[in-house]
Amino acid sequence: MAHIVIMGAGIGGMPAAYEMRELLPAAHRITVVNATDFFQFVPSNPWVAVGWRDREAVTLKIAPLLERKGIAFVAKPVKTIDAAANRLTLDDGATLDYDYLVIATGPKLSFDEVPGAGPTNGFTHSVCTVGHAEKFYGDYQKFLENPGPVVIGAMPLASCFGPAYEFAFILDADLRKRKLRHKVPITFVTSEPYIGHLGLGGVGDSKSMLESELRSHDMKWITNAKTTKVEDGKMFVTQLDDHGAVYKEHEIPFKLSMMLPAFKGVDAVAAVPNLCNPRGFVLIDEFQRSKGYKNIYSAGVCVAIPPVEVTPVPTGAPKTGYMIETMVTAITHNIAADLAGKPATTKATWNAICLADMGDTGAAFVALPQMPPRNVNWFKKGKWVHYAKIAFEKYFMRKMKTGNSEPVFEKYVLKALGIVRLVS
Repeated sequence: MAHIVIMGAGIGGMPAAYEMRELLPAAHRITVVNATDFFQFVPSNPWVAVGWRDREAVTLKIAPLLERKGIAFVAKPVKTIDAAANRLTLDDGATLDYDYLVIATGPKLSFDEVPGAGPTNGFTHSVCTVGHAEKFYGDYQKFLENPGPVVIGAMPLASCFGPAYEFAFILDADLRKRKLRHKVPITFVTSEPYIGHLGLGGVGDSKSMLESELRSHDMKWITNAKTTKVEDGKMFVTQLDDHGAVYKEHEIPFKLSMMLPAFKGVDAVAAVPNLCNPRGFVLIDEFQRSKGYKNIYSAGVCVAIPPVEVTPVPTGAPKTGYMIETMVTAITHNIAADLAGKPATTKATWNAICLADMGDTGAAFVALPQMPPRNVNWFKKGKWVHYAKIAFEKYFMRKMKTGNSEPVFEKYVLKALGIVRLVS
């Protein structure tokens, strides 16, 4: 019988394990390998960074959840992948053989591409992990005693811009509640060619709506921003024009900063010959299979997707929850088909759907398909999005606790957005 190994236990890896267990006969073994022993609901990290959530609310211990479903779990980083031998080597030297490998690791956070960036050896923060969000919150407590300028945004080659906008508005809302907003100038610095580009070439009225929101919340912005280095209390940014020529050089002072980094593939995956593109993202066919190895599949942020368009400062394409969900479903069904001696037929739906919290309101966008021209190109704002994001967090955490494999986006979010779209 087959052994299916899933690398990564995040929003892609955990549902993949649950769906695989439900779909395959019990004789097939499933093992999840993850660098940490806990699952984290990454979309909630902006709330953690301002103290609206704590670690306990957005993380779960993985082992007992998987063991209840008859799924093995190894809480160790993968050091190398020998794709020819179908073997993983873990950081302690132990090995793990597989018949099928599902790569759902998420990205490597490439802070080192900008000198002085990052929460460990640099001067900027991140909300990409719960640990990073907690570190921001710790510094935020000191910042509140003596507030000053804040810089928020995304570095070159970032590929998920929604959390930067979310965090800017969430921080704004928290400072207003504390009656401190008037002491904190906020500058939004982004590699996008314009506000609301989102790595998608814009969605509906995202440009005008997000520009309006930034203005109404008294935030300045710099687009086409190539952050070149960060020093303690100062960010250096080269702003390009639409033709890629230098337009202006900026030195932006700050007392606190949150900048999303460039994404790359994790080292063990990027090092496999004929598996990835130059930035370490897995090259796949229409069935989520590696183009070089037919028993390796991949889903989520670690998948190679070309940018929607060429931009003056390089930007990546986002992989939203609905897209990841359909990738996982395609993988599970195609592995099941292969085990049954049948051809792969299930394809992911590469659509972009996002619920972005803005503190006390929110914005939702739908791009069907993600690459224009689109059948649906829709962007709406309202308090209902704020509440929908909270409800989604609670539902997804419950889904992880219970091992439910039903498709959240397809069953609930798409229907809800369809209703809102019809009545708005």
